[in-house]
Amino acid sequence: MSTINWTISQLDRQTSDGFVTTAHWQANATDGDYFASVYSTCSWSDGTATIPYADLTKETVLGWIWANGVDKDAVESSLNAQIELQKNPVTATGVPWN
Repeated sequence: MSTINWTISQLDRQTSDGFVTTAHWQANATDGDYFASVYSTCSWSDGTATIPYADLTKETVLGWIWANGVDKDAVESSLNAQIELQKNPVTATGVPWN
């Protein structure tokens, strides 16, 4: 089973009130020498996020991401599937001669 790490690389916020409107996130899976990754953004309308920027935690923002359309289980299943394909490829390239 892969180890999956969720990170937030950047937050976009309104300078007038400090409320975040977009989170840039990444999920990485590792299993020994195998690695898979996904990067995306998640946005919500003004006023949805109710905690000022200075008071945010990574856990709070990840909760918003998962509550606003990012299916955590589907992302992690996809990463695990990518790792499984690396371990057990179904296609190959090359030529049969030297």
